[in-house]
Amino acid sequence: MLLQVLMVYALPLFVEEEEKRQAGLYWMALISCSNTWVAQWGVKQKTILWPSVANKLTIASRYGISGKINYGASKSSSLLSHDSLHALFTIRPTQNVRHHRGARLVVRADSDYYSVLGVSRNASKSEIKSAYRKLARNYHPDVNKEAGAEQKFKDISNAYEVLSDDEKRSLYDRYGEAGLKGAGMGMGDFSSPFDLFESLFEGMGGMGGMGGMGGRGSRRRAVDGDDQIYNLVLNFKEAVFGVEKEIEVTRLETCGTCSGSGAKPGTKPTKCSTCGGQGQVVSSARTPLGVFQQVMTCSTCGGTGEMSTPCNTCGGDGRVRRTKRISLKVPPGVDSGSRLRVRSEGDAGRRGGAPGDLFVVIEVLPDPVLKRDDTNILYTCKVSYVDAILGTTTKVPTVDGMVDLKIPSGTQPGTTLVMAKKGVPLLNKSNMRGDQLVRVQVEIPKRLSSEERKLVQELADLNKTKTANSRR
Repeated sequence: MLLQVLMVYALPLFVEEEEKRQAGLYWMALISCSNTWVAQWGVKQKTILWPSVANKLTIASRYGISGKINYGASKSSSLLSHDSLHALFTIRPTQNVRHHRGARLVVRADSDYYSVLGVSRNASKSEIKSAYRKLARNYHPDVNKEAGAEQKFKDISNAYEVLSDDEKRSLYDRYGEAGLKGAGMGMGDFSSPFDLFESLFEGMGGMGGMGGMGGRGSRRRAVDGDDQIYNLVLNFKEAVFGVEKEIEVTRLETCGTCSGSGAKPGTKPTKCSTCGGQGQVVSSARTPLGVFQQVMTCSTCGGTGEMSTPCNTCGGDGRVRRTKRISLKVPPGVDSGSRLRVRSEGDAGRRGGAPGDLFVVIEVLPDPVLKRDDTNILYTCKVSYVDAILGTTTKVPTVDGMVDLKIPSGTQPGTTLVMAKKGVPLLNKSNMRGDQLVRVQVEIPKRLSSEERKLVQELADLNKTKTANSRR
């Protein structure tokens, strides 16, 4: 028998050094014995032969053998014929290659973009566009809630993006997805499918006449204004009973010259050349982990998708900064940290957007005498030991002014007396109030006069006699 050995170095065109190392692919030998071909792979254990990405079923185009298992082969050729290739790709472990039992061939079927859109390979651009519009309407996630609809929508968009571009379509027709990769396009180098959908259906009554469908909307949509924050300082009694204040805030207001459009009066806007009128740009970065894409607002047009001669007054923003005095009514019962909301007194919106709100944050200054505990007011009252024994009436300060407080006889140190409805009104319920809690602090004198000492001693003797009589 004539023994022929063909050594083929399978070095992929698009495989990096790391992929070569992982694949462990060194050589492939095709041994011809008469009309029978036997293939043996010089590979490490558990070798994975990485497939290329070509049309339909791709097996070894990246290694220079075949894209459809028929390139470079003919029925009459004994070298790389259909039969030999069939034998090559149907290798089974034998006793001679026991050490290769861990090897396996990985084959992946690529998606056919023409089949995805349901068009023929010689379809015109208008036919491809029409097919995309029809399928995109049916599988848009805002319309089709079935499982897998969103992925189908993305596949449709990817297929259309390739087939609608003459250069990409030419590469795809000749080399399949491998051609797109070779041209620097990875599998993730597609625009956002929603941006693509919007660019086609924009101006057609909302999603191509479907109307009212939620989702992304126009890039030129109105933008609401930002909220503003103002810090207001009140004294103790103003916070308890409420007060009317006039505050001064600086905010953005709609430009009176251009009526908020940002364009110089008498001029017409044009489509932004940077983003093509989409208001967003997509940047791609290739990393060891794959291709990462980031969608950002177009810095040229600020997300409007349009360019115009800027207004001389507002500089194109459509808003100008002005100061306004606002009358504010603070309700009774506010405390530090309370926030009051004044609607529509924040920054003006853009392109007809609603204005923001004004939030007033309250800070209450402490009172040197009275302390606040939620809706209650705390006060400490000092009385002499004689008044605590005999009882008395004393004046105490409250938020309503000085009020008489009766100290019962025999009041013990630390006793808390309640002055009902002398506290803080409940917020938004001013007819209901808390209490003022008075803690009695009995003062014991450190020094006594001789007469006071004599009287206290007599009281002590009397108390001893009373105690002795009670024990009998």
